[in-house]
Amino acid sequence: MSFEALGLSEELLRAVNDSGYNEPTPIQSQAIPSVLMGRDIIGVAQTGTGKTASFVLPMIDILAGSRSRARMPRSLILEPTRELAQQVSENFDKYGKYHKLSMALLIGGVSMGDQLAALEKGVDVLIATPGRLMDLFGRGKIMLNQCSLLVIDEADRMLDMGFIPDIEEICTKLPKERQTLLFSATMPGPIKKLADRFMVEPKTIEVARPASTNASIAQFVVESTPRGKRETLRRLLKDPEVRNAIVFCNRKKDVRELADVLKKAGFSAGQIHGDMEQGDRIRELDRFKAGDILILVASDVAARGLDVPGVSHVVNYDVPHHAEDYVHRIGRTGRAGRTGIAYTIATPDEADNLREVEKLIGHKVPRHGAEAAVPEEIEAVAEVIEVPVDAVEHDEPAAAFADESVADAGERKKRRRRGGRGRKPAGERSEAVEAAAPAPEAARQEPAPAREPRDAREPRQAREPREPRRDRDRDRDRDRSPRDRGGRDDLGPVFVGFGDEGVPTFLQHRATL
Repeated sequence: MSFEALGLSEELLRAVNDSGYNEPTPIQSQAIPSVLMGRDIIGVAQTGTGKTASFVLPMIDILAGSRSRARMPRSLILEPTRELAQQVSENFDKYGKYHKLSMALLIGGVSMGDQLAALEKGVDVLIATPGRLMDLFGRGKIMLNQCSLLVIDEADRMLDMGFIPDIEEICTKLPKERQTLLFSATMPGPIKKLADRFMVEPKTIEVARPASTNASIAQFVVESTPRGKRETLRRLLKDPEVRNAIVFCNRKKDVRELADVLKKAGFSAGQIHGDMEQGDRIRELDRFKAGDILILVASDVAARGLDVPGVSHVVNYDVPHHAEDYVHRIGRTGRAGRTGIAYTIATPDEADNLREVEKLIGHKVPRHGAEAAVPEEIEAVAEVIEVPVDAVEHDEPAAAFADESVADAGERKKRRRRGGRGRKPAGERSEAVEAAAPAPEAARQEPAPAREPRDAREPRQAREPREPRRDRDRDRDRDRSPRDRGGRDDLGPVFVGFGDEGVPTFLQHRATL
């Protein structure tokens, strides 16, 4: 099927042809005709299958020929992140270049003045994140009563980020008679409830099983250890087949640290995460798209919907906490019919997360077969002492006792008790050490003289019995004065506290002139 068969206008077909696309993807071929007919749509498809164009293209034709009013957008597209909103706006610029449609972008992290100025002129398409839209609506800067078309993109990501209450409130402020399009890679229960509440007889389009991964992506699990993770990553990225790659981490702190480590190792690396300013994130992403940097270390802020052409590899430095994020992460490669490779570096501590991922996608991810990398410091030690690297114990504390029986392990634990219990006497320990130590040659030829029997030695003189310590301390305290008397005996008896007449003791002493 070609784009001409979908019922798009001549101007739009020319823009699509200029972009280099000849045939629509399955989600586009099924969704575009239904959108042009004005039906509500639920689109369930993997990332990288062209979901964005499936609603951008028909929206341009629907909105063409009418005029917008100030602060009253005619259509609204909700995106979970600023990067996705920016990407959708780029699609409108690319496909709508032969139409005279106005567009505004409402996202956080940028100046609000330019956004308000665009709204005052009137916009046909408003692309916004829920937070900034609710902020402007609360200030009375925008009205949604003329919005006749609503698009909720990446709905499952909206759910993960806690935007569903905001979306429900936004839907109540829109006209009841409107067209609603909802797109998502997965369909959890809350998303279904949202669709049942705010959509009218929607047509469900499923191009692939929900939460399934792209068949053009080769997936592998690389088993490693916590200390060997970085060396494992460096070894994977040194593969000549890696043209460029996105490395995903679970934490923003790890994104910053890993980007610095890769730069020091000689890789052309950048970073993108939620703590960066919007301008810095866009510049870093543009550098990666232009090929100025080849490795992009990212948090899950970049895992949804970002379309970077030609990403050859994706590496999950951490197994994601949420299994759904795995589908979106590896979907950054193998896009638009291309092939890709996805590696997931997994440690024994992440086994539970990995099982959840395999349960979600419905199959076991094959193991890469490469052994865990040996840290550089271990290799250096092995070279100095001239032993094989494999013989050096590293990052495998449990494997050191793999051949021991349970009884041996219990004995070892018993020997490690604190407080001296279970230890051998000093004489036996010294004899055991002497027996285990290699004896010098002279000692082997001349045995040590036998020790005299204990009975033959001179008996020690019995010590006089000592006075108990407690009694000695009590007598010493009794003789001690509460004040330092300085060797004087003319101060009279020692008084403690007040005297018999209720007079302080120091006032009863006579001064000596």
